[in-house]
Amino acid sequence: MENKFNNMSTESILLLMTVGLAAGILSGLVGVGGGIIIVPALVFFLGFTQLQAQGTSLGLLLLPVGIFAVINYYKAGNIDFKVVAFMSVAFIAGGWIGSKIALRLDQDTVKKIFAIVLFYTAFRLLHWDSVIVRWVKSLF
Repeated sequence: MENKFNNMSTESILLLMTVGLAAGILSGLVGVGGGIIIVPALVFFLGFTQLQAQGTSLGLLLLPVGIFAVINYYKAGNIDFKVVAFMSVAFIAGGWIGSKIALRLDQDTVKKIFAIVLFYTAFRLLHWDSVIVRWVKSLF
């Protein structure tokens, strides 16, 4: 990967810090950050390719960046470590498989898959999926 930030400007550093802060706040607030905030910000504001942004986001996740949020949720009784353990094993395998697939696909295809996942998630969370289903059924 070409490192665009060997000689980082103050503006680039502030932008990276702002993206990281926003992702951290949203991660602690609603459990999102990496894919939803960091990847698009790196692509749109800092000129990363889709794969560079995804790799950078994953690199960020390797460090214990969410440890303080986890501690707060644990203290409030909102973490089931058995669930975390099972999901972690599957997440490791899924991350490896997903990265292998992504690196073989065209970047435009990866961007489209990413966008579809975001749209689908938004529609489900806003309960718009049931509205659309009712609308489609009313057409027939």
